[in-house]
Amino acid sequence: MNTLTWYGHSNFRIDTASATILVDPFFEGNPSAPVGADAIAACDAVLVTHDHGDHVGSTVDICKRTGATLVAIVGTAARLGQAGVPAAQIVGGVGMNIGGSTELAGVRITMTQAFHSSESGAPTGYILTLPGGYTIYHAGDTGIFASMQTWGQLHAIDLALLPIGGFFTMDPRQAALACQLLRCKAVLPMHWGTFPVLEKNTATFAAALAELAPETKLVQAAIGQPLALPPA
Repeated sequence: MNTLTWYGHSNFRIDTASATILVDPFFEGNPSAPVGADAIAACDAVLVTHDHGDHVGSTVDICKRTGATLVAIVGTAARLGQAGVPAAQIVGGVGMNIGGSTELAGVRITMTQAFHSSESGAPTGYILTLPGGYTIYHAGDTGIFASMQTWGQLHAIDLALLPIGGFFTMDPRQAALACQLLRCKAVLPMHWGTFPVLEKNTATFAAALAELAPETKLVQAAIGQPLALPPA
């Protein structure tokens, strides 16, 4: 059985029969995280969407301690290598780039664009196809962009992880329209409630989703509690 665990903000753990994958492992300093990075005893890959501290988080420590492969865009991968991730653990030796795909421990990972800021490389998202075909889109920090529709045409997205916080990313209404573009079966809102400037709850998003993408199911996850993912 595949499971998804949300640690608050944009920090997720995905477990399959063959792999444990973390995305944006922001533990220390994350007021929503119920555990610290030391709770991650084993990990096969760490995916970083961009180089802001609330997304890089404990990447270097986790990679060094577990031997996990770092997946990040060229530039950000180099910066994290300089910070201590061994070169042999960086995907492709140098990182990958937007539109590219790789397979790690039975999970196919495709890097997508995102519209945000990043001091190194460029901001990204990821589409992960798990064993059995279940497909997750982690948008990273982004505003809405029209070519989300392209990813919805190329991939049958079972679950989209979309920021709704506003101010730094999409707000609830933009995120709801993104679901329409992506044609995702379900959505789990992220990047909200962590800091005072962000959206405080998911009520506005739920209303916008019902209006703009009523065919998309809203998934609510309890922070720190594994969520069983249905078959694709």
